Amino acid sequence: MRIIFVHGSGAYGDIWRYQTDYFPDSDAVNLPGHPNGQTLNSVEECADWLRKYIKGRGYKDVVLAGHSFGGAIALMYALRYPQELKGIIIIGSGARLRVHPMFLAPIEEAIKGNPREWYQLVAEMYRLTPEDYKMEVVEKQKAIGPAVMLNDFLCCDKFDLMDKVQEIKLPALIICGELDVMTPVKYANYLGTKLANSRVMIIPQATHFVLAEKPEVVNKAIEDFVKGISS
Repeated sequence: MRIIFVHGSGAYGDIWRYQTDYFPDSDAVNLPGHPNGQTLNSVEECADWLRKYIKGRGYKDVVLAGHSFGGAIALMYALRYPQELKGIIIIGSGARLRVHPMFLAPIEEAIKGNPREWYQLVAEMYRLTPEDYKMEVVEKQKAIGPAVMLNDFLCCDKFDLMDKVQEIKLPALIICGELDVMTPVKYANYLGTKLANSRVMIIPQATHFVLAEKPEVVNKAIEDFVKGISS
C-alpha cells in the first residue's frame, strides 16, 4: 500500500512529517501554489491534478489521506475514481466545508497589507502542536501567503458532496479531534453514517490539527486501517 497525504488550506506537504517519518513509503504532496506554481480553483481541479500526480509516479495500491481541504480532495477523488484507490483516510474534514466569515476576514485584511490578525489566526491553529513543529509550520504558511489560504478556503466553501457522499463504497477511516471547531465532530459522524464501509475515530483532547497534536494515536489508527485493507 502507498499512502498519499494531502494537506489542508494554505499548508504544504511537510505538515504530515510525523506521518511520513512513520510510513517511509508514503508521499505528502504540495498542492499547486503551495508554494510553487499556480493555485487551482476548485476541489474538483485539485482531485484531477492529484490523479495526474499519482499516475505520473506510477503509484499502485493507493490509500489517499487528506486533512481538511485535503480531505475534501480525497472524498472527491474517491467519488470520481474509486477503482484507483484502496481506501481513504479523512482527517478533520467533511462532506461540506462552509467557511465562517470570521476566518475569511483576517485573511482578506492580510492581502490588503494588514497581516497581524492573520498571523494570529495561523498561530492559533497550531497552538497545541509541538513547539518546533509550530514555529516552522507557521513561518512556512506565512511565506506561502494569505492569498493562497483564501483561495483554498473559497474552494472549501464551494465544496458540497452531501447528496453524493453515500455513493463512496471504499473502506474509509474518519478521524476528528473532539475539540475541533473548524470541522467539528458532527462532520465526522455525518460521514460515518453515509459511508457504508467506514469507521469513525474521535480523538480526545485534540483540535483541528490532530495529526500533529496526537501523532502516535493517528499513526496507529492509520496503520491498523491499512493492515485491515491489506488482509
